[in-house]
Amino acid sequence: MPPKQMPDAIARRERLVAETRRSRELREKTYREQALKLFPWVCARCGREFSGQKLRELTVHHKDHNHDNNPPDGSNWELLCIYCHDNEHARYKTAEAYDDAQPGESREMSSGFRPFAGLDALLKKKP
Repeated sequence: MPPKQMPDAIARRERLVAETRRSRELREKTYREQALKLFPWVCARCGREFSGQKLRELTVHHKDHNHDNNPPDGSNWELLCIYCHDNEHARYKTAEAYDDAQPGESREMSSGFRPFAGLDALLKKKP
């Protein structure tokens, strides 16, 4: 007698469960899951604690900004809340923009506003 065929709904459910388990195992191997196991669930900048549903707001920041540098000891990672993480990347981009200027070049912001323009001439004027 041939084996009894499973209804499509049961087969789909079993595939979904198996895929979910594989997905979870892969996710646990990612650097985020490793970092969450290594470090306390606290933002390294603002000190805010995370748990439950709010844990998704805690991100892994690569200290050297190289997302391919993921040592298993976590030495290149720190946990930051989404706000501090955004702030850190904004600061990095600003610093990067200033580093592009060559020595002797103006490092003025692109707005063109120069608050001290002409100050040397004013100071040299004799009363």
